[in-house]
Amino acid sequence: MAKITYIEHNGTEHVVEVANGLTVMEGARDNGIPGIDADCGGACACSTCHAYVHPDWVDRLPAKEEMEEDMLDFAYETDPARSRLTCQLKVSDALDGLVVNLPERQI
Repeated sequence: MAKITYIEHNGTEHVVEVANGLTVMEGARDNGIPGIDADCGGACACSTCHAYVHPDWVDRLPAKEEMEEDMLDFAYETDPARSRLTCQLKVSDALDGLVVNLPERQI
């Protein structure tokens, strides 16, 4: 299980424990975190689970696969270094302490 901090665009923080094997998106959805819409349910087909990974975590996450890179083209105000689709981030003990900032809106 990993403790993940989701920070809304207005600065409101939500710290939740997310079970290993789920995705960061599922952790937000299951805990009612506003700001992650996840319209496609985690199929990497919509970009509405876009978030900005805290700079301390960028190099600690697996590299983006081509499909995620392509879908990020449709996300709101992406940051080439920090933007990730949270449906593509699988939770494990290694993600304990992860911090993600949510964009002002999802497209």
